[in-house]
Amino acid sequence: MNKHVSIYSMGKQKLSPQAAAKKKARDIAYAKGIAWNGKSTAKFKRKAKKAENQRIGQNSTSDIHHVNGQVGNTKRVSISSNRDTFKNGDRKRETSKKKK
Repeated sequence: MNKHVSIYSMGKQKLSPQAAAKKKARDIAYAKGIAWNGKSTAKFKRKAKKAENQRIGQNSTSDIHHVNGQVGNTKRVSISSNRDTFKNGDRKRETSKKKK
């Protein structure tokens, strides 16, 4: 049996080597919560949020959201609600036109 797997990726950003290195350093700093270019990245608290999510535990029917970005304040959101781009105003629904 032959399985065909399609992998879609968003293309690579076209950055100069210097810009790519700077972006990599910035992304790592934000991920680790360390200061970058004199700016504090600790407000994102990514490590603490990740640890909290792992303590709570994921399941296949919902996602965990940190309310107001605060550690210790979480809520479960159904996957269908979480991915509803129309509700959030990211997309507009096409309205059907009635024939007269």
